[in-house]
Amino acid sequence: MNLLRSEWTKLRSVRSTWIAALSAVASAVALGLLGAFDLSSDVPAGWDPTATSLKGFLFAQLIIGMLGALSITPEYATGMIGTSLVFAPARSRLLAVKAVVVAAVVLVVSFLTTVFSFAVVQLRLHSAGVPAAGLGDPGVIGALAGATLYLTLIGLLGLAVGMIVRSTTTSLAVLVGALLLLPALGPALPGVLGGWFAHYWPITAGQSAYAVVRVPETVTPSLGLVILAVAAAGVLIAGQVVVRRRDI
Repeated sequence: MNLLRSEWTKLRSVRSTWIAALSAVASAVALGLLGAFDLSSDVPAGWDPTATSLKGFLFAQLIIGMLGALSITPEYATGMIGTSLVFAPARSRLLAVKAVVVAAVVLVVSFLTTVFSFAVVQLRLHSAGVPAAGLGDPGVIGALAGATLYLTLIGLLGLAVGMIVRSTTTSLAVLVGALLLLPALGPALPGVLGGWFAHYWPITAGQSAYAVVRVPETVTPSLGLVILAVAAAGVLIAGQVVVRRRDI
């Protein structure tokens, strides 16, 4: 319990935690609104107002990933990781507790990001005469829950990246590649490789979790979350192994 309290104190006492949390919510809402301003009542086939309201995740996910990375990289930069290991020599236990604290914080931030994005953009759609979604519509609650879990897993992925690379700048570069560049460029690769990126790259697959209207040839929401969860768990395990085997 003392270790849990210690990790929570470290995370909440860093200004970057709260700046990242507020930035994630604000950017998701702002980008979602921006994408809804040019819509008319003549919506295309397969219109999904829920997924449309969450388009701001494109940038918010990067901030939440960095929130996870920033829970550990400053400790390497300042040397505080050495102090942490003096009081908690069992590295696996220290990292497991840190993952629990980060998951709890990111879960709350992800929930607020999802709810505010959905509510604000649906109000905008309704006021513009564009078909909007409500919480009582089929599949909406499940999509919002999937969106919250998606962002939470991204935060844990960021923590794992931070464990491995130990640098804030490098973490940002890795997350930009994994979250933005590979999902955009990977499907353009020729043959089977391009098809794999289009369907099974963990970030792309995970994004199917918050679609009410399923896009053809995408994985199901549950399978998408499973793929992303397995990938995040794999990188977390890799991070644990790396931290246990190397010097501080």
